[in-house]
Amino acid sequence: MKDTYRTIAKASSEVLFKDKNSKFFGYAFPVKSEEGTKSHLEDLKKQHHQAGHFCYAYQIGKSEDDLIYRANDDGEPNNSAGMPIYGQLQSFDVTNILIVVVRYFGGTKLGVSGLINAYKTTAQLALENSKIVKRTINIIYKVSFDYKNMNNVMRVVKEKNLKVIEQKFELSCNLIFSVRQKEANSAFEAFDRIYEVTIKNLND
Repeated sequence: MKDTYRTIAKASSEVLFKDKNSKFFGYAFPVKSEEGTKSHLEDLKKQHHQAGHFCYAYQIGKSEDDLIYRANDDGEPNNSAGMPIYGQLQSFDVTNILIVVVRYFGGTKLGVSGLINAYKTTAQLALENSKIVKRTINIIYKVSFDYKNMNNVMRVVKEKNLKVIEQKFELSCNLIFSVRQKEANSAFEAFDRIYEVTIKNLND
């Protein structure tokens, strides 16, 4: 089971592509939700308030089961901007990224093929100008137990080398941990076998 994905660690610096006096400024941003894309677009519209087009594409999700994507031509001819940008996300095999290409019209029409090339190239430059990192797909579990079972629970945490995110140890105890997807079943079963310990998947 594939439990890794590729994304960018931080926003790229601005890139510029020119064709027949038209200027195309490209940006790549890490995003985790569709809501998160809006603020980046709003910021760019303030920064480039005289630009004519703000074309973009994004893909969000860590596996094929939960991918969301959108491509927007923002007034350019159909499929001449958004899809060429989205094609670069696919070509680089990256996700949780928004790419925006801001165009200033230079007075000479580029034609559909010229636009496709310009938006594709600018998106490519933005990704080449980004640091691409590999991340693991993790499952978050919550383990609930009585204090008397503390040693049993902590033994499993140590044996499985689990990353504890949050813990509360009182009369009734809760522990939240993260584990790689491909190791999740093994961790679940280890806790599920312990008497009086309950485990719940928080990703569901």
